[in-house]
Amino acid sequence: MKKVLKIITNKYVIATLLFVVLIFFLDEYNLMVTHRVKNEVQALHAEEQALKKAIAADSVHNASLRDNLDAIEHYGRENYYMKRSNEDIYVIK
Repeated sequence: MKKVLKIITNKYVIATLLFVVLIFFLDEYNLMVTHRVKNEVQALHAEEQALKKAIAADSVHNASLRDNLDAIEHYGRENYYMKRSNEDIYVIK
């Protein structure tokens, strides 16, 4: 018991414990904040990858609209309900 008490009251052990408590819990960038920021960075990287895939798909779609008149007509009919003069359009939702 005396050995344990002597080790715990050692000034170096106390200083080390205070340092660990300061770094892990009381510092501005403590362990919890660092973990939260790491999770946010991972979420932003996942969102970045999803947006890059969407940009690639939109680029392919944009290229097809630039080159193909049938694709332009199809896009206009689907998204803007365009019609020819002799047609009627019924929108069912």
